[in-house]
Amino acid sequence: MDLGMLAMTGCSSSEEVSAPARSAPPSPSSTESARLRAALLPTPKGMRVAYGPELGAFGSLKSTQQGLAAVRQAKLQRPECAGAAQLDAAEPDVAKAPAAVIAFAAERGSITQAVVSMPSAAFPAVLPRRCAAYTANVSGTQVAYRTRTLAMPAKGDQSRAYLTTATGGKQNAQIGSIMIRRDTLIMSMLVVGRRVRPQGLYQLAHLADQNLARATK
Repeated sequence: MDLGMLAMTGCSSSEEVSAPARSAPPSPSSTESARLRAALLPTPKGMRVAYGPELGAFGSLKSTQQGLAAVRQAKLQRPECAGAAQLDAAEPDVAKAPAAVIAFAAERGSITQAVVSMPSAAFPAVLPRRCAAYTANVSGTQVAYRTRTLAMPAKGDQSRAYLTTATGGKQNAQIGSIMIRRDTLIMSMLVVGRRVRPQGLYQLAHLADQNLARATK
């Protein structure tokens, strides 16, 4: 497990994790599937599709199960901070919501994007102060996480962006996270790399919001 894996709660394509056997939830309708797929980013220049697009109930998606498994395997100083400011797949209404996920990879890092069809009230709350800095034991390595809120230009009906630096052992990583709501679609994006530039995050947010706008017309 890498440092980014833990931070990317619910959105990782870097490891295979076996999900527990259970009955499959209903799949999104063809109309909803087309709308969710249309909201996803095209492959960024210099990157490749590493996973997806996968469509289905958010909680049943492979990437969601991987993120939940990563959190279960780690020992967090503040367990409540694992999914702070992100969509909580442990919540039944969020888990059942129609969603689409795609991940892109390159040598320099990865981008994972999820679009979920949810009521506006489901938009995650702001990051609690106590979650701006905490530690976790990841596969025997002590990792420190520090997160700051970014002054991203407003997007959609609601939007937020954060930059997390994870340090520990021989690995250091930065994780940029973006949340945008437009109408009933909520978009979550996580960008992982050795260095993530805020300006690059803002450009991705702009492209993602353009797709959301087209998908909600």
